[in-house]
Amino acid sequence: MQWQFYRDNAPWLAAATLMTFGSSFGQTFFIALSAGGIRADYGLSDGGWGLIYTAATLASASVLVFAGRLADRVAPTRLLICIVAVYLAACAAVGLGQSVWVLGLGLFGLRLAGQGLMPHLGQTLTARWFVQRRGQAVATVVLGYPLGEAILPPIAVAIIAITGWRGLWGVVAAVLALLLLPAILALLRQGDRQPRGATAGAHEGSPGLNARHWQPGEVLRHWSFWALMPAILAPPFIGTVLFFHQVHLAETRGWSLGLMATGYPLYATLSVMTSLLTGRVIDRIGPLRLLPVFLLPMAIASAGLMLPGDERVWLVVLIGIGMSQGVVVTLLGTLWPTLYGTGNIGAIKALSVSAMVVATALGPGITGLVIDAGATLSEQAPLFTLWCLLASAVMAVVTRRLAASQREHAVAVRR
Repeated sequence: MQWQFYRDNAPWLAAATLMTFGSSFGQTFFIALSAGGIRADYGLSDGGWGLIYTAATLASASVLVFAGRLADRVAPTRLLICIVAVYLAACAAVGLGQSVWVLGLGLFGLRLAGQGLMPHLGQTLTARWFVQRRGQAVATVVLGYPLGEAILPPIAVAIIAITGWRGLWGVVAAVLALLLLPAILALLRQGDRQPRGATAGAHEGSPGLNARHWQPGEVLRHWSFWALMPAILAPPFIGTVLFFHQVHLAETRGWSLGLMATGYPLYATLSVMTSLLTGRVIDRIGPLRLLPVFLLPMAIASAGLMLPGDERVWLVVLIGIGMSQGVVVTLLGTLWPTLYGTGNIGAIKALSVSAMVVATALGPGITGLVIDAGATLSEQAPLFTLWCLLASAVMAVVTRRLAASQREHAVAVRR
């Protein structure tokens, strides 16, 4: 039965998975591979490089709030071509530019098209295409993230060794234009998938709370969106901080970066396994019941930094991050359409994605300032743990209120 689902929906699942995979070139883990060469060529300090990167990321988040709405209004193939065009221009700016301003514009394009719009389009389409088995579909599509994290860094390092860091971005542009874009367009030629399930008709989509499709303005005025934000923003903030400051951890804890890197296969494996399991669970019980518990692995990861010991402590951290990230990427892909419907899901998802991008931009900067003030990341870890635990407690209350709202509406409809 499971294999029939994948076989019947292979073109759409593959297209959206390639979009999440294609976001890798705009993610921090990939861009950071060029950081050494960029700092050397432009004479930037660590702080100067970080400031440019943060500014570019914040600018992309502000644009994404509006550009994300295009996923509701523009044909997927046309929008995909526009996104890749921005991606290619950004690669050219980073790889060929000779000024800091051009570098900043290139980073802005990489973050907007890569981290933002490309995966946003893939997950928005998935939310519309699937209803009855949305959890399983989203869990499959988001595998593009760990796939990119697992296979691209060693390839990129090898390319840099041969061509230099600028040459890497020429290769990325060629991959985007000659391989990724044609492959996705070929898959999308199968046509737009119509959702199947009792709650969605071919033209009605899948409604959310109160059996309707919410407008973005209504979402921003509703208490639920803001109540969810402290929990939703914890994984991107904390996860980015822990990865961004790996060198600092190695220096302050006396760890070997080489030994720390050996834990990444386990991190990727746990992220994939947890994501797939989460999709199956959501299809059975819905996304709301996972809200009070999805941050607990991240709390364990943060608490792990308080433990004394060698690189095995980092392994505990990676296990917690991998499990929590596996849950959250699948959970968010199903939560927003469940709460607010699919009619304007592109614009609504853009609100949350923009907030998460801001979190990834602010996290390294804020914690870096605290480190400069004398508090190591391990000493900041109790605050991260407390954040996760308090947010989980709040989510228990939020879940009960949302479930009660669903029940009240169901009773009113029966009357």
